[in-house]
Amino acid sequence: MTRQQPRRRPDAGTRRDRPPFADIRRCPPPSDDRAVLYGWHPVVEALRNPRRHVRRLLATENSARRLAEALPDLTIEPEIVRPDDINRLLEEDAVHQGLYLEADPLPSPSLESLGDGALVLALDQITDPHNVGAITRSAAAFGVDAILTTARHSPAATGVLAKSASGGLEHVPFLIVRNLAEALIALGERGFLRIGLDSAGTTDLREVPVRRPLVVVLGAEGKGLRQRSRDCCDVVARLDMPGPIRSLNVSNAAAVTLYALTTRLRA
Repeated sequence: MTRQQPRRRPDAGTRRDRPPFADIRRCPPPSDDRAVLYGWHPVVEALRNPRRHVRRLLATENSARRLAEALPDLTIEPEIVRPDDINRLLEEDAVHQGLYLEADPLPSPSLESLGDGALVLALDQITDPHNVGAITRSAAAFGVDAILTTARHSPAATGVLAKSASGGLEHVPFLIVRNLAEALIALGERGFLRIGLDSAGTTDLREVPVRRPLVVVLGAEGKGLRQRSRDCCDVVARLDMPGPIRSLNVSNAAAVTLYALTTRLRA
């Protein structure tokens, strides 16, 4: 008895109106010194950024068409892949919206490059990439000039952080230092007002006279500011809230603080 052959799907095979899919298995694995960005806003903002050197761009058919409409002068040709091909490159449940990009990390500025009117956020061992990404997005919205963080005890500016930042990475540089306390001391010597933010702060933020240059120091969830960081601040302030819950998630606290401070700095 002859074995029946499986029925061929009507759309099987190569169609002339469908671009060939890239075989990502043939591509070399990405190196550790690259930034991985995925999702519409992070990838589009990176492609718009002339300082961002792109190594590789993957896109599904629909996303490639949408990208061509949004960026008609795009200089890099995306590799057309299936959604599952991008899924395999990312952590589980990552929402990539059909776009995946590998690029060089953006250069880190120096403390000396910060101007006399700078507004800086300093992150004291905030390790959750979702929180740091959300803080970066708020920083971009409120015109922060740099985010000061350490090489250790900080998430890399890639992946989940970049997705949570929703394109903010392209607008607010990360200033990486070895020791946060030493950096705060150096900024103080340059005339920066150093405000630490902590739920146990001694002063209501509304009562703190503000001026530029200014650095706002945010502590990690639960631990708050480390004692060494507190000692390097001119004042440790708190956000007084009228409700029964007296503290906020650090990314929400950052957004509220930036709104309060930039409103007063513009006045």
